[in-house]
Amino acid sequence: MSTKKIKYGVRDVEVEYGPLTFAKVLESHRLSEDMSQREFSELLGISQQSLCDLEKGRKIPTPERAARIAKKLEEPADYWIKLSLQDMLRAQNFDYEVNLSGPSKRKKVSGE
Repeated sequence: MSTKKIKYGVRDVEVEYGPLTFAKVLESHRLSEDMSQREFSELLGISQQSLCDLEKGRKIPTPERAARIAKKLEEPADYWIKLSLQDMLRAQNFDYEVNLSGPSKRKKVSGE
């Protein structure tokens, strides 16, 4: 008996499970670490209720909060910020895709 391997791309996952959201990724991260909400909220330095609200999508974190969470998880901040911004746009019924690049290294102009 052979087992058929299924390859999923981002689009396939979105069709199957809906759009990738901060809430889904955060909950998936917690579950992959086999942590309770209490343990995970302590790791992140937030209340268990705040974590629950984030995981259920009742609250969308600001980019600043998303970056703090990413730092606690030792994950790239740009990915988590992108998810939060994408969720904010989606909540306002804007059908845009967010793309981020790293911090700019532009020179400071006098008077700024």
